[in-house]
Amino acid sequence: MPEPAKARALRCFLAAGPDDWARLAPRVTEEIGADALGRIVRATLTRVGDVDTVTDGPDGLIVSGSRGKVRAWAQLSPDGQLDALRIENARYTPPRRHLRLPAPARWATYPTLAVLLTLWTALPAWTATDRTAWLGDMTTLAAFYVIVGGCGAPRLQPRLLRRTVGTGVVAAVASAWRLPGLPNGHGAVHLAGGVAVFAAAVGLVTAARLHRWRAPLSRPLRFPLEGTWYVVQGGGRMLNHHARIPEQRGALDLVALGPLGTRTRRGRDLDAYAAYGRPVHAPCDGRVISAATTVQDQKPGEIRYQPPYGNHVFLDTGREIIKLAHLRPGSVTVAKGDIVRTGQLLGEIGNTGNTTEPHLHIHAERDGLGLDLEFTGVPARLYRGRLIRT
Repeated sequence: MPEPAKARALRCFLAAGPDDWARLAPRVTEEIGADALGRIVRATLTRVGDVDTVTDGPDGLIVSGSRGKVRAWAQLSPDGQLDALRIENARYTPPRRHLRLPAPARWATYPTLAVLLTLWTALPAWTATDRTAWLGDMTTLAAFYVIVGGCGAPRLQPRLLRRTVGTGVVAAVASAWRLPGLPNGHGAVHLAGGVAVFAAAVGLVTAARLHRWRAPLSRPLRFPLEGTWYVVQGGGRMLNHHARIPEQRGALDLVALGPLGTRTRRGRDLDAYAAYGRPVHAPCDGRVISAATTVQDQKPGEIRYQPPYGNHVFLDTGREIIKLAHLRPGSVTVAKGDIVRTGQLLGEIGNTGNTTEPHLHIHAERDGLGLDLEFTGVPARLYRGRLIRT
């Protein structure tokens, strides 16, 4: 199989000396600087040793050498020069590929799991031997649903699973018809335990939803999207996977919901997602300090190594930095140095960077720390599971 052009260009670049970098990668050398580029190349060669091959696989470009492997991403100019380059600063370990069941097996598995989940949620209430035990079981079940509904972004789950959970609730509540025929019972400890678990669940979810980093924006932003949107990441640590990254701790990930309240139509193509291609507007006045539009979309459900923000626009307001990421290739309308005004079209939602489906990532930071986002016309806190209509 012939060596892909990107792989060949990167292999030649890593094998060349500093005097050849400006010829092989003029734009990269200019933007990064020869000194910084030298540090990146030396660190890469320290990890991999002498470069043997550069291959293009499902996880991205893989640079292999005598000591190990690293992942990389590159783009070429029309004349074959390296036009953009990013190399991961850690050794690459191939991930385990999980066995995907054939379609008939999946069709049989999902209904089976749905039935088992319904039985698991409803059976305790139907087998309770007295009223106190029934109340204890119901409060414990309520705690389970508080955690699932409060932390699990229900609208992201398969429709069958959501309907199964709803069926389980109805089935459990229907068991109340047995109460007149049951004795009062003496399971006070069981009931107290159920109440304690329920109170703890409510407390945890409420605290995560109301969480603030106590680092407010200097002024509220304009919400950058129009229509109905669903927060899939946002809130405290329990609800937001960005919380572990200091500058992204207050970030939001937003997906669109279609007319039926789902984020996709039939199919797994990018166009099946309600968010894909939707316009993104400037949330504030500012100067563009970084913009990219040439990163290619990821396939839904897969992540090749790319710059983590993918196509993006970063705005400097003079007080904080606002970052909008994962935009569609070719859609970004501004460039570094441009001055933009609130409401100006910046681009469209895509699936570029560190993402498995089309969505908009937005966060604000000041001095390297993420800020609490606030938007005019969007009251109350923003957390996973929140529905926003504009």
